[in-house]
Amino acid sequence: MFVLFINNYMHPKNLNAFMKYNITIKSISITEIDKFDLTQYDVIYSPAQPIDVSKYPGVKFIFGPHFSVFPNELQLKMIKGKTSIYIQPSDWAKEAWQTHNSCNNIMFGVIPFGVDTIRFNEIMPASQRKSVFIYFKRRMPSELHTVYNFLLNRGFNPFIFDYVKQYNEVDYINFLHKSKFGLWLDAHESQGFALQEALACNVPLLVWNVNSMNQEYGSNYKNIPATSIPYWNSSCGEYFTNAAQLQEIFDKFLQNINFYKPRDFILENLSIEKCSAKFVKLVNNMGSS
Repeated sequence: MFVLFINNYMHPKNLNAFMKYNITIKSISITEIDKFDLTQYDVIYSPAQPIDVSKYPGVKFIFGPHFSVFPNELQLKMIKGKTSIYIQPSDWAKEAWQTHNSCNNIMFGVIPFGVDTIRFNEIMPASQRKSVFIYFKRRMPSELHTVYNFLLNRGFNPFIFDYVKQYNEVDYINFLHKSKFGLWLDAHESQGFALQEALACNVPLLVWNVNSMNQEYGSNYKNIPATSIPYWNSSCGEYFTNAAQLQEIFDKFLQNINFYKPRDFILENLSIEKCSAKFVKLVNNMGSS
């Protein structure tokens, strides 16, 4: 597959995955597009920059997921076409856009980007790992106090990775390699790479999940259905949505700590290879009835 990639902006994690896909990529700036015969490519992929697709009939275009947080009507008018699709990393993010009238007659696809399972790996058996951490990102400080004190009172001394205060990724990986489990306190995520990277290191997680975008601390979002864990199953750990559930779910989590297989979940669903295949399948299916 030959892809013309409009590389004006792409989230670094998405870009790292995309450039490792089993496809041939020609990377250009949007200012160079008129120098190329677009019909010579299987698809034109522009993650952040709209293109007037009406100028290129019959050419396949994939856009997104980096246009904006919510739909921009002028941008969407440019990309509306029979062989044009806008991608989101997860179902809930797609559905949040589709509630807007400006998205009428826009085709959407759901494509996650691959997790680097070589960089994020397991180097120590779970039985030998003793550390515990809390991952904290844009939730109420009182909720962090709740889970931190909860773990302290049960004999754990959790390290806190605070997304807003920032941390070194190498330190994060090194801590994951020695972690027995993590407690996740995050707002909405369209994909959630940091969480998926923890799972790729075979670290089970206990997640205090959200129901709405308005649970992001300091935000002014409306009550839009959302989640911290768009990709998840029972092999990853446990989750809850209300503080009153913490004790019960934590007890269940610890009882089953040796039976979770989070890395297997990532390998089966979100590896570079799996997501490359999803991208190719999306392109091949475009325009088919």
